[in-house]
Amino acid sequence: MASLATLPILDRDDAPAQAPAPRITPEQRAALTHLRMSAMACRVAARTDLYEACALLSLDGEDAKRTFVDTLIKCLPNAVQRKVVWFAPGTDTLSFDEAWILRCLTSIREDDPASLNFLIKSRVAPADRRYIGYLLGQISEQFSQV
Repeated sequence: MASLATLPILDRDDAPAQAPAPRITPEQRAALTHLRMSAMACRVAARTDLYEACALLSLDGEDAKRTFVDTLIKCLPNAVQRKVVWFAPGTDTLSFDEAWILRCLTSIREDDPASLNFLIKSRVAPADRRYIGYLLGQISEQFSQV
């Protein structure tokens, strides 16, 4: 019979230090801060049906940016079928969800549809992929106009 090797249990003092904060551009930091602020404001808001929300969106100026971001924040948990983690504005660490959104926005900005398609297919329910892609595209466009 084969013996099982056990992993040593680390004492609290021996625990590895937190991973260093990822390097993100000032533009990504601005977008992330905006998303985090919106997430804080939307935390108590009712969830929104993704299809209806996309049909009702305003396409003008600052209202458009706020509307697209708020819609993404409200609809993303249903689209990924789990709670989305948002850290407080100013936090250096990124949650997996925040990093995923920044990677999506970067793929759009760099005109890399293959990466964007992979990212969306890896997390978003099939019925919601088109709408989440639309929202991310509009958010990317709004932030590029800053």
